[in-house]
Amino acid sequence: MADILPNAILEICVVVGASNEKLKEVCQAVQKDGARSYTCFSPEIQSVHVPPFVTKEVSQSGTVAQTFTRTPRHRSFRKKKEYKQTAPASSNANTQHKEPQIEEFSVPNNIDLQGLSQLCFPGELQIETEPKEDHYHFLVFTDVFGTRTYGVVVQFYRPIQEGSSFQNGQTHWDIAVHHPRMSLYAPFSICVISKFPYYTAFKDSLSCLTRQVKSCHEVDFDHEVRRFAAKLALVPSPPPGALHLVFDLKPLQIVLPPREDPKYPIVDLDLHSPFLCFKPKCILQILTSILVEQRIVFVSADWALLTLITECFILYLHPLQWQHTYVPILSKGMMDFLMAPTAFLMGCHVDYFNKVNSEVEGLILVNIDEGTIKSSNLTDIKLDIPRMPLEAAACFTERVKSLQLHYDLELSHLGSCTDISDLRIRRRDWQQNLNSQIQDICLELMVNIFREVSSHLNYEYRVFNSEEFLKTRTVSDRPFYKKVLETYIFHSFLKARLSRKMDAFGCMELRIYSEKDRMKMLDSPRRPTMEEMALRKERSSDFLMVKRLAASMPNLPVDILHDFPIDHLYMRMNKLENDTLKRNTKSIRRFKLPEFRCPLTYSSVIAWYTDSTNLLSKAINSTGPESSSLLARYYYLRGLAYLMQDKFQEALLDFQNLYKTDRDVFPKELVKKVIGAMPPDQRKHASRKSELKRLISIMLEKEGDVIAPDEHVKTFQLPKTHMHKEDFMKRIQESGIVKDVDTILRLFDALTIVESEKNNLNYRDMTLEQCSTTKVVSRSVFYLSAETGHLKQIDPETFKDFYNFWKESETEAQEVNLPLEVIGHLDKNESVYKLSSSVKTNYGVGKIALTQKRLFLLLEGRPGYVEIAKFRDIQELENISVMFFPLRIPALKIKTTLKEPFIGNLKNERDLWQLIVKEMWAGKTMADKHKDPQYIQHALTNVLLMDAVVGCMQSPRAIYAASKLAYFDQMKNMVVPKTTSETLKHKINPSAGQTSPRAVNALLYTPGRLVQQEEDENTRPRLWCALSEGKVVLFNATTWSIQQHCIQVGNSKLNCMLGVEFSQVWVGSQDSSIYIINTCSMSCNKQLTEHCTDVTDMVLEDQGSKLSHKQVHSCSLDGRIICWDVNTLAIKTNFQLPNCHKLTAIKFHNSTLWCCVGDALLEVKRNGQLLRKLILENPKGSHAYFSCFLVFPEKNQLVAACGDKGEVYIWDMKDLSKPRHKIQLQDCKSISCMILAKNQLWIGGRGSHKVRGKIYVVDTFKHCVEKELVAHVDMVRALCCAEDRYVLSGAGKEDGKVAIWKVE
Repeated sequence: MADILPNAILEICVVVGASNEKLKEVCQAVQKDGARSYTCFSPEIQSVHVPPFVTKEVSQSGTVAQTFTRTPRHRSFRKKKEYKQTAPASSNANTQHKEPQIEEFSVPNNIDLQGLSQLCFPGELQIETEPKEDHYHFLVFTDVFGTRTYGVVVQFYRPIQEGSSFQNGQTHWDIAVHHPRMSLYAPFSICVISKFPYYTAFKDSLSCLTRQVKSCHEVDFDHEVRRFAAKLALVPSPPPGALHLVFDLKPLQIVLPPREDPKYPIVDLDLHSPFLCFKPKCILQILTSILVEQRIVFVSADWALLTLITECFILYLHPLQWQHTYVPILSKGMMDFLMAPTAFLMGCHVDYFNKVNSEVEGLILVNIDEGTIKSSNLTDIKLDIPRMPLEAAACFTERVKSLQLHYDLELSHLGSCTDISDLRIRRRDWQQNLNSQIQDICLELMVNIFREVSSHLNYEYRVFNSEEFLKTRTVSDRPFYKKVLETYIFHSFLKARLSRKMDAFGCMELRIYSEKDRMKMLDSPRRPTMEEMALRKERSSDFLMVKRLAASMPNLPVDILHDFPIDHLYMRMNKLENDTLKRNTKSIRRFKLPEFRCPLTYSSVIAWYTDSTNLLSKAINSTGPESSSLLARYYYLRGLAYLMQDKFQEALLDFQNLYKTDRDVFPKELVKKVIGAMPPDQRKHASRKSELKRLISIMLEKEGDVIAPDEHVKTFQLPKTHMHKEDFMKRIQESGIVKDVDTILRLFDALTIVESEKNNLNYRDMTLEQCSTTKVVSRSVFYLSAETGHLKQIDPETFKDFYNFWKESETEAQEVNLPLEVIGHLDKNESVYKLSSSVKTNYGVGKIALTQKRLFLLLEGRPGYVEIAKFRDIQELENISVMFFPLRIPALKIKTTLKEPFIGNLKNERDLWQLIVKEMWAGKTMADKHKDPQYIQHALTNVLLMDAVVGCMQSPRAIYAASKLAYFDQMKNMVVPKTTSETLKHKINPSAGQTSPRAVNALLYTPGRLVQQEEDENTRPRLWCALSEGKVVLFNATTWSIQQHCIQVGNSKLNCMLGVEFSQVWVGSQDSSIYIINTCSMSCNKQLTEHCTDVTDMVLEDQGSKLSHKQVHSCSLDGRIICWDVNTLAIKTNFQLPNCHKLTAIKFHNSTLWCCVGDALLEVKRNGQLLRKLILENPKGSHAYFSCFLVFPEKNQLVAACGDKGEVYIWDMKDLSKPRHKIQLQDCKSISCMILAKNQLWIGGRGSHKVRGKIYVVDTFKHCVEKELVAHVDMVRALCCAEDRYVLSGAGKEDGKVAIWKVE
């Protein structure tokens, strides 16, 4: 069991000092001539203290059982031990020695002791005649895998006492000095090494130790250090959250801060230190140097500042990570490291650097003492660091101004503190609050720099389009991004983004995106809106004004001024300040570990862990279930304590409780190791407990050959070979042009129409054999029908021409600059997608512009706006010719309902514009019919693809090829039934942005709530859509726009959802788990795992207004029903329906449960006792199959649907012998779901003909079908009701949309 135990905060403790031989030489020199100048010594390791420090038992051979070992130890450190016989004081010190013996210390395999002595004394080790003040500095070690280990070192002086001493079995030379007034002091270092960066905690701990070892006798020195290390080896690292661990090391209380969140690193230092050393502008330059991976050297006269300042800058970058060499302290003998040619981040003493400064160049020098950054070039060259993006830098500078960096100012209104513990707590709370603010400001800086990267990612193919991203950057920002995009830091950041990692960056990015931003991310193609265009003009006008003003002031350089204002960022900034305030005001809890027992024997250690479990049990009992996050931390710590006592069953029970309190801290790998290492009899005994049976089975499941996730980041490259349909589809999706599969297939058909006139070959009629023997000239595009077995492919030149034209059109659209007079006539969310050449029209001369809503004429000469037509107002399009003797000019005539027809002399552009306008007109018509605004975006995509096809082909057949993309023009005559059109209100698409639709398996509407505070997204009504692969998409049910693209809950199909109060949404999954989503944080950190098969349904039993009065009944496919206490998540009842293999639904009515088991409906008591059984027999004697059912409490009726027959039956609950009513649904192949809305029964299922998705609205009084609604092309899988005003329906994967219906 030794290798499975978790890490304590201590890895190893090392004592370093001068060798005994050197001390002897110095003593003799002093005795001889009283010399006061001593040469520098090489430090050596004196002793090594590595856990375990206590043993369970000692065998006869003297070997020790390493009961408390936590870390594998594969390397050893050997040190000579000299034993000195006791002798009279007058005896010669150089005689009577035994032969040196060898002692082997087992050290962790990630600790290198070879260079540690130099780093403990990075300067000089010298005997002093006067004691110097203790000095602390900090170390960071990085192994070949990038794993970091941290060290805290204290240097202190002890007097060399007269007489002899015996320490750790080694001779120490104590002298009888002939000069009684001269005292000598020997330097020592004690280094504590840990996997956790507890800089302040270890500094406080070493302060307590040095207070003791300075005054103790030589013979007790090593014993005190060992006892100190043994205490630290017992202390665990706290789990992420708000629970701080406290333990006593007299005279101080040591506090171990946790990570605030699993997504954040541990912070145990003063993050504001760089702001006291550097100005914000300089801090931005240093961060830029790190981001572009320069060779950076921090220099200072204080060794401690080197690590603390560099660590601060590393934390400022989070979640971006420095990937190169990182050595924050270089000792005097390591200065040649600065000659390394690759990027690095190092620190050294300013005196030592000055000695080698003339030998190195190309370094970025950061002088901590002077607060400057400069280059080390031998020639006087200006510092070549690209400037941070201006918007992000300005926002950072503004936010920094709000920081209160001086603690003394916080104390000005407070009285003096008389208790040092209270004083330290007050200072620590202030520091933690300030650290949180700085973390948020720096994280916001990273988000502002890189937030638009996600807009240029293709997640399916892991492609980042760097060229397009750079094009969207301002000219002044491009040098920065060009360098950053080539770095390992950014490459690692891209991996996380493409893997959709919800780290600190992802969470803040989600917080700062407005609803408009989220909707814009799904728009494809994207164009600047009128609002953005107006803002851009405002920026440019402000910049010109400032530039003119600066030009008139010779002392004010123009290049340092911002080329645009940043006012539009301040709304985001204020929102983040409020979020930071909420995060900082949450209560911090402290748990004090028991006092350490002396002496530290095995029995006393076990007693200490017993004391810990007792204290944690008291804390758990006194903490209410509403504080589930705090409970989870207590359970975690108590589980560790039980493990140390070999109480594995109790430990597993505590870890099991983490699923119900906060599964983010569940130590999955540790639990797997514990279960795997348990003796078979103990594991068998644990498996008998119902609480552990499921946990053990899950942990012991052998994972199949898991394919490692692809973490490569690809850049889009044009193809070099001919492409078949599948390869072409992949290339187009990689390029980001379009994702929809059907649209890509139509594009493939369009591009495979060859300029047969140009090549004098009709490739459509060539066989595969003919193609292989034909010499193809120029761009050879093969188009051969699949029906006749002919080849069909596109050559790379055609693809390249199409791609380049598409990208050129995008660039031109970004550069469209409309006058403010024109912008004022358009809606703020409108964008210009295409401009014609300058043409003559009956409205004037100008360019025809197309937006998603209208056509308008952009007049030339004096800027002006003339509206041509809104697409919904168009009545007729006609190709005509205008006589202009002796020519007839092709023109387009557009008739509308509001004004005289528009005639534009479009010449050779006429046919393309006719296609474009017809498609947009048809798209708008379809959008209005189907109440689906996405049709407009789809039509725009088709229009731009048409334009690109015509632009890249330049042939008579180009218009015919483009017509293949006119999807809506071909579908515009599709008839929507009048009843459907009148009842349908809107359509939304949870699969927006995906390559293909996803089935909507469950829907849940949660109402909003009224609060006294300012309204935010958490108070609005919401629609939750459960899709496949564990994805939940969240909509704002007021605007029907996406609020959150994906909340991941497992990886399986989601079967059902239930709203429990305002703060929880329960989700039942096919993987047999119930996931609980926190609706405030939008995170899923609780999971119920007691079911063994698919969770199929859940129902809420509400017994009062308080959460403690609510219970949830859940059922699984195997017939298991569990009743949960909502407040504590404890199981109230748990029973199995006999002979049940398909339990699909449950309902609660009059204190009994009704269960649908396929061929029967069962009424059972809370304990599972069967009361009634309802069976419906077919004429042939078999039992009818019930697909779903409802209880109608107002009428005391039971409604059930026979899914395979399209029949609905209604029973009186008092008499189930015979159904009172039968409703036959016409043209119904199957029924999947039912809900009640007002006095209507809404039934969703599948039609028997072409129309697959049908909804039947049944009058519950007349028992007849009032409406048949058709709006889905796939089966209706889910229905839900929104406050009896709307019914929402979700369809299968061929449709993937949600329709919103009015309830009358």
